[in-house]
Amino acid sequence: MAITDPRTRLLDLSEHRGASLSQLSRLIGRNPTYLQQFVRKGSPRKLEENDRRTLAAFFGIDETELGAPQEISDSTAPARQREWADVPRLAVDASAGPGALAAGGEALGAIRFSTRWLREHGLDPGMLSAIAVAGDSMEPTLRDGDEILVDRSPRPLRDGIHVVRVDDTLLVKRVEVGRPGRVALLSDNQAYRRIELDPGEFEVIGRVVWKGGRL
Repeated sequence: MAITDPRTRLLDLSEHRGASLSQLSRLIGRNPTYLQQFVRKGSPRKLEENDRRTLAAFFGIDETELGAPQEISDSTAPARQREWADVPRLAVDASAGPGALAAGGEALGAIRFSTRWLREHGLDPGMLSAIAVAGDSMEPTLRDGDEILVDRSPRPLRDGIHVVRVDDTLLVKRVEVGRPGRVALLSDNQAYRRIELDPGEFEVIGRVVWKGGRL
């Protein structure tokens, strides 16, 4: 494989994944301009080993594509990288309550998933994001503080739990599409009312495909 400049490669990967350099900087625990300076200004001169490893795991590539010396990329390294995918954990909450304004979507870190598990469930790591649930409207299915995995792959809308945007508000609701020309947003907590909307009144961010939280 031809050697590619790590800066050019990182920029290409960032654009293909739809993750900004600012988000990727936060993913590796750096200030938001860190990778922008690396790509545009050449500072730092090269990525530190831990930063490079995290980014390579996130993109599912060999570390050498981001500037690692060839000798550290032994025969097992690519296999190890392919075993895991780092899904960005975004700094937004999906409200399971009255509704919360959407934040900027910067990455706070990542949650690591087995690529085999993702494949078995038909999930593309590049189309996944992890966010937190805020509120109690989806209890007992989803509780305040739970982490949810959102699949943003473009698919026909069907019944299930989705993250949707209504105006500037992110909601996590059970979507029901059975009635022609109308979509219902339902709460599992019966204390919350049913919401009915025209399809053009909301935007589907993605389908909730996994949850995790404290016992």
